[in-house]
Amino acid sequence: MTATNLDTQDHNPTLDLATITARLDRGFPQAPGTGGPDRHSTWVTTLNDDGAPHTTGIGSAWADGAFWFETGPRTRKARNLARDPRCSLALALDEFDLVVEGVASRVTDPALVAARAADWAAGGWPCEVDESGVALTAPFTAPSGGPPPWWVYRVEATSMVALLTVAPGGATRWRF
Repeated sequence: MTATNLDTQDHNPTLDLATITARLDRGFPQAPGTGGPDRHSTWVTTLNDDGAPHTTGIGSAWADGAFWFETGPRTRKARNLARDPRCSLALALDEFDLVVEGVASRVTDPALVAARAADWAAGGWPCEVDESGVALTAPFTAPSGGPPPWWVYRVEATSMVALLTVAPGGATRWRF
């Protein structure tokens, strides 16, 4: 891993990745009124077949050192990822904004799918593993997720950029 300080003009030090991941480990609820400015939002960008970006809001989780999200197999993001797994995620927290570039892969390990289902259910979304053992179902999801079943994706980061939104400020890029 390499770290590059992007905030040398204000003489702020390089940010500590462990501090960033420790904050992510605490979680980031996504219901209205639970974060700044009103909630924590995650956006995923995938690549359309013509190379144009497609960005949409998603529910996400941070676990086991990676970002996770779910979507239906017929959604544009799922179709885009099946063709080209490169993507980026953007997340705004109270303390920092974060952009992650990486590669998304569909998770088919039943234990990992069950672990994420448990995480999301604990956060207030009543999802559960469906009869296939490798997808999710629930009474509802965001409209961008399409109808069930919902596949689980893990994003393996190739780079991350954090920009502190609180004093003293700072910005750092990590490449993995």
